[in-house]
Amino acid sequence: MGMDVLAAGTFIDWEELTGQSKFVVDIVSIPIFSAIAGLITNWTGVIMLFAPVRFTGFYVPGLKSLFPYLPRKVQILPIFAPEGILGFQGFIPCRAEKMSSLIVDKSIARIGSIQDFYHELDPDRLAQTLADAARPEIRQLATDVIEAEHPQLWNSLPGPVRETALRTIDAELPQISRRAFAKIGENIDELLDVKLMTVNHLRKNPEVLRDIIQGMAVPELRFMVRIGALGFLFGIPLALYLTWLHAAHPPVLSAIPAWLWVLIGAAIIGVVVNIIAIKVVFEPGEPAPRYKYLWKQGLFPRRQYEAAAQLSKMLSVEVLTVENFSHELLHGASADKTLAFIEEAVSEEVNRILTPVAVTAGRSLGLVDVAALEHRAGTAVVEFAPTVFSDPKFNKKQAKRINKFATKKFRALPADEFGEMLYAAIEQDAWLLYVHGGLLGILVGAVHILIFGT
Repeated sequence: MGMDVLAAGTFIDWEELTGQSKFVVDIVSIPIFSAIAGLITNWTGVIMLFAPVRFTGFYVPGLKSLFPYLPRKVQILPIFAPEGILGFQGFIPCRAEKMSSLIVDKSIARIGSIQDFYHELDPDRLAQTLADAARPEIRQLATDVIEAEHPQLWNSLPGPVRETALRTIDAELPQISRRAFAKIGENIDELLDVKLMTVNHLRKNPEVLRDIIQGMAVPELRFMVRIGALGFLFGIPLALYLTWLHAAHPPVLSAIPAWLWVLIGAAIIGVVVNIIAIKVVFEPGEPAPRYKYLWKQGLFPRRQYEAAAQLSKMLSVEVLTVENFSHELLHGASADKTLAFIEEAVSEEVNRILTPVAVTAGRSLGLVDVAALEHRAGTAVVEFAPTVFSDPKFNKKQAKRINKFATKKFRALPADEFGEMLYAAIEQDAWLLYVHGGLLGILVGAVHILIFGT
C-alpha cells in the first residue's frame, strides 16, 4: 500500500487527474523541478559565498567536547565557532585571512612593488599637505617639544632668539616634512609590508573583502544564478531514463528503487549545474577554440577591461589608501623603524635651527639632551600625522591616483592571470558549493517524489 502511494504521489494521482501517461507526467515535471533545483542551488550558493559576513549561531551542549574528534574536513566547515557554537558564516568572510592573502598574491603583487605604490601616493604632495596642516599649530608644537625636554635652555633664551627659532621652524617646515618623507621613501621596502597591511585590514573588516569580490563580479554572480535553469535540460534525460527503467525492468538496475534513482539524479544535476557555472565564468582565461570550449572564453576574464576598473576603485578607496599606508608605517610592525627615520630627518633640522653654538653649549653644560629632543620631535610628527592622513577628502583625492595606476596595470595583465584573482578566491571552497548543490538536489528530488510519486 505504501509503495503504491509513493508511486502515484502522496496527495494526487497525476495520471488520473491529467489523463496523461506516466511518461508525459515525468517528461514535464522532472525537467521543471530540475530547473527549480538548479536555480535554488546556484542562488543560495552565491548567497552562501558572502553571507552572513559575521558568524551567526547558537550554543550546542557537548559540541565543544565533540569537535576535536570530528574529521578535519568537517572541522574547517564555516559552521563552527569556538566554545561549542554552531551556526554559519559566508565562505569568503570566513576565510578572510586566506582570501586577503590571495588577493595580494594574485592581484596587488602582480601590478607593482611597494615603491610603485608609494610613488603613486605622491610623497611630495603628502609632505606639503602635512606641512600645511601643521603650520597653524607648529609654534605651539615646537614650543611644547623643546620645553618638555630642556626647559632650562628654552626659558633662558631671550625672547627675540626664541622668536627667531620659531620663525625658522615655520619657514622651513615644508623642507623638514619633505626630508622625512624622502627618508621613508628611501627605506620603504623595509618599513611597509603591503601584504601584511592588506591581510590585517581585510581580516578586521570582512565587509570590505565581501564588497571587493562582489563589486568586481556582479554580472558573473548573476549569471551563476541564472545558469541554474540549465537543470531543465538535464532533467529530460533523467525523465527518459526513469521511463525506460519503468518499462524495460532491466535485471540489475531495476533492483534499485525508482525513488532512489530520482534522488541520485537530482543530486547529480545539482552538482553538475554548479560545476558548469564555475567553469563557464572562469575558464578558459585566454580565448580557446570552440571545439575545446563552446563559450570560447570565461566570462570574467572576457570582461577584464571593465572588471579591472571596478577592482581598482574598490582597492583604492578601501585598502590602498593614504590612511591605511600611514597607519601601517606609524603603528605597524615596523613603526619603530619609521620613527627612527623620522627622528634622523628631524635631527638634522633640529641641530641646524638651534645653531651649533647652542647645541654645543647645551651638550657641554649638560643643559640639553639633544637625543631626547630629537626623539620627542619625531614622536610629535608621528602623533600629528594620522589626523592629517585620515581626512576623507584628502584620501579621496589620493585614491584617484592609485585607482588610475591600478586600473592601467590590471588591464595590462594577461587575461588568464586576471581571471585567476577571483577564481582563486571561489575555488578554495568550490567543493562546499558542490556538496551544497547535491544536497539541495536531493531535497528538491524528494519534494518531487512526494508530489508526483515515482
